[in-house]
Amino acid sequence: MPQRKIFVTTALPYANGTFHIGHIMEYIQADTWVRFQRMMGAAVNFVGADDAHGAPIMIAAEKAGKTPEQFVADIAAGRKQYLDGFHISHDNWYSTQSPENTVLAQAIYRDLKAAGLIETRTIEQFYDPQKGMFLPDRFIKGECPRCHAKDQYGDNCEVCGAVYAPTELINPYSALSGARPELRQSEHFFFKLSDARCVAFLQDWTQNGRHVQPEVANKVKEWFTVRENPDGSTSEGLGDWDISRDAPYFGIEIPDAPGKYFYVWLDAPVGYLASLKNLLEKRGEDYEAYMADANLEQYHFIGKDIVTFHTLFWPAMLKFSGRKTPDRICVHGFLTVNNGEKMSKSRGTGLDPLKYLALQMNPEWLRYYLAAKLNGRNEDIDFNAEDFMARVNADLVGKYVNIASRAAGFLAKRFDGRLGAVSADGRELLSAVAAQRESIAQSYEVRDFARAVREIMLLADRVNVYVDANKPWELAKQAGREARLQDVCSTCIEAFRLLTIYLKPVLPQLAAQVEGFLQVAPFTFADAGTLLGAGHAIGTFKHLIQRVETKQLDALFEPPAPVAGSAAAADPAALPGGEAVAETITIDDFAKVDLRIARIVACEAVEGSTKLLRLTLDVGEGRTRNVFSGIASAYQPEQLVGKLTVMVANLAPRKMKFGLSEGMVLAASHADEKAQPGIFILEPWDGAQPGMRVR
Repeated sequence: MPQRKIFVTTALPYANGTFHIGHIMEYIQADTWVRFQRMMGAAVNFVGADDAHGAPIMIAAEKAGKTPEQFVADIAAGRKQYLDGFHISHDNWYSTQSPENTVLAQAIYRDLKAAGLIETRTIEQFYDPQKGMFLPDRFIKGECPRCHAKDQYGDNCEVCGAVYAPTELINPYSALSGARPELRQSEHFFFKLSDARCVAFLQDWTQNGRHVQPEVANKVKEWFTVRENPDGSTSEGLGDWDISRDAPYFGIEIPDAPGKYFYVWLDAPVGYLASLKNLLEKRGEDYEAYMADANLEQYHFIGKDIVTFHTLFWPAMLKFSGRKTPDRICVHGFLTVNNGEKMSKSRGTGLDPLKYLALQMNPEWLRYYLAAKLNGRNEDIDFNAEDFMARVNADLVGKYVNIASRAAGFLAKRFDGRLGAVSADGRELLSAVAAQRESIAQSYEVRDFARAVREIMLLADRVNVYVDANKPWELAKQAGREARLQDVCSTCIEAFRLLTIYLKPVLPQLAAQVEGFLQVAPFTFADAGTLLGAGHAIGTFKHLIQRVETKQLDALFEPPAPVAGSAAAADPAALPGGEAVAETITIDDFAKVDLRIARIVACEAVEGSTKLLRLTLDVGEGRTRNVFSGIASAYQPEQLVGKLTVMVANLAPRKMKFGLSEGMVLAASHADEKAQPGIFILEPWDGAQPGMRVR
């Protein structure tokens, strides 16, 4: 049977920041699968790269006082400590800011153009009059035209997954300046995904059951059909893709089109090929010949937030430029913490990869825990601190390593470190453990690591039952039981070796330690079909893995210390208003909140509530708004009529049992209302008018 050849990638992280735990989860998933394939004898090229282009990089570099090239180079310089720290085995880490990526992206574009799938159109595009530039999709925000979620990006909705043009957004605003963008005309280049050839290919490619998970196929299927949106409008199915951006832009120039650049999402996935090409050329191998091999398999590991780009745009780009399409897009969900809570460093619910390593927490604890959760489906998984400690301590220390620790010492002291013959009950146990090789391998193959881990730990349980039944520590005290002691301990070491083979894709460093202890060559999965045998000499057993301690997890999730010199740092009781200042936001975050001056034209108590007042507000819209506010303990209704206040005007309406609340008025209070009672509604100075924005 010919050797399996596989080309594997992970999604390209955007080069505007360090790795977060979501990146590490994806890399661990892909790395585990790659290590398994290598143990099965496959020839794997595993590559990654930084996604280095786009206006966000250009803008971030400008703020940092650097060129875009230097900015992304500085980010790239910090990648190795993460990858090495968690034993990620990429063969090459590269960048989309590279000669290879420029050549490949431009070649793909020319081939698509030759196929009649590129056309130019004059479009209306949003322009920020304050910044003096056309706005990238990700720097335009507004209300999703499909599900009406607020503050969604200009190219796709993170709530419902809809893909749309920025001009379809409701109430758009510039994320750079907060200004309402202007529509101006510009010539753009489009990849004609609506072409019948593309539609037919993508319908088959995404729905034939070979390339994506069923839940992903069902999601993608929505984009091929005319459908009714929540607002009553209809979407026409697969649309053409705008692949160009206007200068100023940090990216790859479109051939024969001065001042035009490829949209970052066109050249980003080409970075997979560029990284591979760079790797092969460094080895002296022929990239074109490698990609032309009909037996080559191409796998991409990605998160569910970029499914559209990888299951529609990318396969179509490859297919109609005459290149190999992916064999599999492996989509995973998000990582949450402690029962689904969104991660936040300031609240102590963030999981910082570098902090994890700095606390000298074993990276293979995390590899094992994530493997025990990942099942090959597009599902979110949760990091629960108590569950993490229990699984690692019970499974890896209590079940797995415990097998070797209970046997190795007796072999070293009594039998010169040599294994003996295994009797019938031991052979039965080892046969049962070895018999699970194919099942465990199949679980790894389909990326159901959770099932593989479950099977391995059930086997460990079975081995521990054997240990407890035979009690080598008791045999060692009994005269004339030397042969049985060696037999039982040899069975334990042989079983431990088989379990280590099965766990090696997840625990590569620990497996290497075991290989050294057992004095054997690096394990392959085929080795699970053999035993070391009587007479084999093992080395000195050393403790292989520590237990997780509560203090480590406490330190991992400890919120950042208050800034030195602040009141909270000097005296915790001196927190402003009785509570710590919230985590830092950017001006872009603040721009999302639309604060307006409002006049209270009417106010009344709410029947059935002792806390609420019903306010009727004039926000300068030509109509009034109804808002419920929990300020009844501080104000009589007549005190407020005619007053000006400040309200959040773009807060989603909230249906309450008393009626619909269409915003929120701002009021101040101390965190400890019993110690310092009082609620104080904000009141602007005279001269402010309803509708004015608070900036």
